[in-house]
Formats: sequence, structure tokens, C-alpha cells
Amino acid sequence: MSEQTIDLKKRRFLTQATSVVGAVGVGFVAWPFLSTWKPTARAKAAGVPVDVDISKLETGQLVRVLWRKKPVWIFKRDAETLKSLESESLLKVLTDPEGSGNSKNQQPKYVTPNYRSIEGKEELAVIVGVCTHLGCSPTYRPEPGAADLGGDSWKGGFYCPCHGSKFDLAGRVYAGAPAPTNLMIPPYSFVSDTLIRIGVDPVTS
Repeated sequence: MSEQTIDLKKRRFLTQATSVVGAVGVGFVAWPFLSTWKPTARAKAAGVPVDVDISKLETGQLVRVLWRKKPVWIFKRDAETLKSLESESLLKVLTDPEGSGNSKNQQPKYVTPNYRSIEGKEELAVIVGVCTHLGCSPTYRPEPGAADLGGDSWKGGFYCPCHGSKFDLAGRVYAGAPAPTNLMIPPYSFVSDTLIRIGVDPVTS
């Protein structure tokens, strides 16, 4: 076998080997770029909507879900509760019953000011369970007239054990509480009569 033939074989081998290594190298270089096109788990956790099945939710029952690392309360109010949310005796002890003052940005424009829920679905409340004072999570105290929470003026709601802020069953803050604003209402919509999607506004025509 001639030296020329040997050199030709070596050249082919080196060319093929270099091509393979080059392709592998390109793969390693391309992977970081390709991986950046996919949303990270952290990014997903920050903004992915949460679907909640409410088909078995009973009146007075409250369920908690996590959205954007915050607890969200979903509970069902009866006709008597809805009526009490408009009573003069309650409205006069609230800081911002219409949500038009400092609480204006705490609720989407499409929720009603009195019930703070989507029109036509007033019995369903969806509220972020974080006190607007220092971020504690209030406890659910739905029983009206609780002596330790004001007696007759207490129509049921939420009590923050950290610093004593009180909120009604629409998440509106009581006057004189450390919390400066009503509880936040997150964006949400009804996918169906039994499914709520937290994190997405209703589709409007």
C-alpha cells in the first residue's frame, strides 16, 4: 500500500472525526439557547392560571387554593348573607364599602362593588386571603354576631389574628383596622357553571 493511499485514509478519518466532534459541539452550544425558549418552572408558577372545580361546594363552605404563591379563598354565600352585605348597619362600619377609595385597585372593574363578585354569580366569592396590613392570612369567621368580634355589628367575615384587622364576607375592611384597604380580588372567570379559572379575566364581547 502506497504512502499516498495511507495519507488519503488518514485524511478521511480526521475529516469525519472532526465533523462528528463539531456536530456534538454545536449540540452543546445550541442546547442552552433552545432551553431558554421554554418557560421555567418558576415562570410557570408566577403566572399560570388555576382551575377550581366548585361542583361540590356547599353554602358556607370555604376552599383554599394557591395562586402565584398566595392563598385564594373560594366560598359560597347564601341569600341572607348577600342581603346583609348591603345592610346600613354594616356599611357604616366599613372603611371603603364601594371600593372607590384606597381599595380601588384591589378589585377588577368587572366585579360588583357591594358583593365584589362577578355579576350574576354573586353567591360565589373569590378573594386573595392575604391581609393588606402586613401579609398575614386571616381566619374564616362566618358566624354572625360573634361576641369577640363586635356582636351585632359582626355579620360574618374574616379576622386577622396578627394585628386585629377585620373584613366582611366580601373582603371589605372594617373601619379602625390596621389594614389600609380591602382584601384583593384576583382576576378570575367562569369556564363553566362548575369551574372557576383564577388568573384569567372573563372574555367580553
